[in-house]
Amino acid sequence: MQPHHVIVGHGGNVMGNPGDRPRPTDPLSAPKADDRHSAIRVGIIDTGIAQNATSEHADWFKGRYAEEADDVDRAYSAGSLFALQGGHGTFVAGVIQSAAPGVTFDPEVALDPNGLGDEETLCRKITELGRKKINVLNLSLGCYTEDDVASEPLRLTLQNLPSDIVVVASAGNRGDQRPSWPAAFCGVTAVSALAQNADGSIIPACYSSFGHWVNACAIGNRSSTYLKGEWKLPGEPDFTPFTLWAYWAGTSFSAPWMTGRIAAVMAADGISAGQARDKLLDGAEFHPGYGVFVK
Repeated sequence: MQPHHVIVGHGGNVMGNPGDRPRPTDPLSAPKADDRHSAIRVGIIDTGIAQNATSEHADWFKGRYAEEADDVDRAYSAGSLFALQGGHGTFVAGVIQSAAPGVTFDPEVALDPNGLGDEETLCRKITELGRKKINVLNLSLGCYTEDDVASEPLRLTLQNLPSDIVVVASAGNRGDQRPSWPAAFCGVTAVSALAQNADGSIIPACYSSFGHWVNACAIGNRSSTYLKGEWKLPGEPDFTPFTLWAYWAGTSFSAPWMTGRIAAVMAADGISAGQARDKLLDGAEFHPGYGVFVK
């Protein structure tokens, strides 16, 4: 019998990861929706979606998902103070919309606002979305296992998904080659992160996990949709509050870019999710262990 694993969201420098915390940033203009994208359906298993996402980010989310009470991101630890990964799912959803404006999606909650979940819940949510005729499933989360032995419950759950669903998962933010599950499973598209410097140069992100099991890489430091509130650790001074937008870095945000690009190529070329993924991965490795750069 295997242990019951803790699942962690791959956003930023919480849980000992060397990535970055969210920072307030300026508002983004919503990308023009492409009507072709609305026929593509993406599943997002994460912290959920902001309760007021369709009003506060109407140009990004209104009419693009079914609003359900159990999909709401609880986000805050107290008052307006964000928990460690509160807003993570809303940020991820915005990255997907940036890559495939107008795509429909189904947000599901498997992580609490601190970015923690459990294997049983994740497997249940994957199974639920597998019954909803999604095309691509985004998992900006993962776990590590004793002796790096693959999680059998996760393996079986993914194996039982319809074969036409493409699963995209973040590689993790350890900065080493240790496999993160589910990203390291054969058949899952594992995405590492690149960093874009102020001068426009692009390099492997120091925080990103990498290895032979990684398929793709994308920019991991991004700005996206967020919530209102404050993010600080105990004892830190107050700083500028968040006003619906954030800048954040992590493989949590390179993975949804890949997910959105798969959806966009599906729509543009009239091909399946698997064919779109393969088209995007038809190239040379950007850097050893980082996979193909997906712009």
